Amino acid sequence: QVQLAESGGGLVQAGGSLRLSCAASGVVFRFSNMGWYRQAPGQQRELVGLVNKDGNTNYGDSVKGRFTLWRDYNKVYLQMNNLKPEDTAVYFCNAVGLRDVLFWGQGTQVTVSS
Repeated sequence: QVQLAESGGGLVQAGGSLRLSCAASGVVFRFSNMGWYRQAPGQQRELVGLVNKDGNTNYGDSVKGRFTLWRDYNKVYLQMNNLKPEDTAVYFCNAVGLRDVLFWGQGTQVTVSS
């Protein structure tokens, strides 16, 4: 059974940094895309960023220039700099497997205080 496990969330002051990590287990193939989404209370889940097999990235507009995404095979990382209170959300790891099956982690809370 494929599982994605996130780590690295927490509480940080505005302007600070955090790094999130996501590792896959129970998988014998390489994911095509991996990335991160986030969901704040009362809001829809939104794209943070995606990285494909070739390392090409795509970011949501609200995080461009502040967040950096990369992967190492079936692990994906998110470096978040210059964090803002509006970045507060649950961050979910996402991976696309064979036949475009989507996998999700349980989520990790990121809280940015002003």
